Amino acid sequence: MDKRPRLTMTATVLDAPDARELAAFYERLLGWSRGEDESDWVTLVGPEGGAGLSFQTEPAYVRPVWPAGPGEPQMMAHLDIKVDDLEAASAYAVSVGATVADFQPQDDVRVHLDPAGHPFCLYL
Repeated sequence: MDKRPRLTMTATVLDAPDARELAAFYERLLGWSRGEDESDWVTLVGPEGGAGLSFQTEPAYVRPVWPAGPGEPQMMAHLDIKVDDLEAASAYAVSVGATVADFQPQDDVRVHLDPAGHPFCLYL
C-alpha cells in the first residue's frame, strides 16, 4: 500500500532582483499569462495549464555565472524550451531581452541568459 500523500508540482520558482521585471521577460518569451501579480511575487501560467513559472524578488540575489568556474556563483537550475526553428527562436529570445551565452556546448542547443542571468536552453 502506498502511503505517500498526494503531491502536485505547481511551479518552478526563479529568484530575481525584481520579480515583476523577470516575469515580464518570460511573459514576452513564452506568451504565458500572469496569475498572481504582487510586487515581490509573480506567477505565469501556460495556455495548457500544468506547472507554471513563479518569480520571487530576492534582495540578496547574486547573478549566476555560465559556465561557472571554481568559486563563482553557479546556476541551481535551468529551463529547457523545445523549439521548431532554433535560429528563429534564438533571434526572438534576443529581441525580447535574452542574451546568447558565449559558451555553447552543443550544436542543436542554444544557451541563453535571461535578464537576471539565469541560463535557459532552446533546443530542437
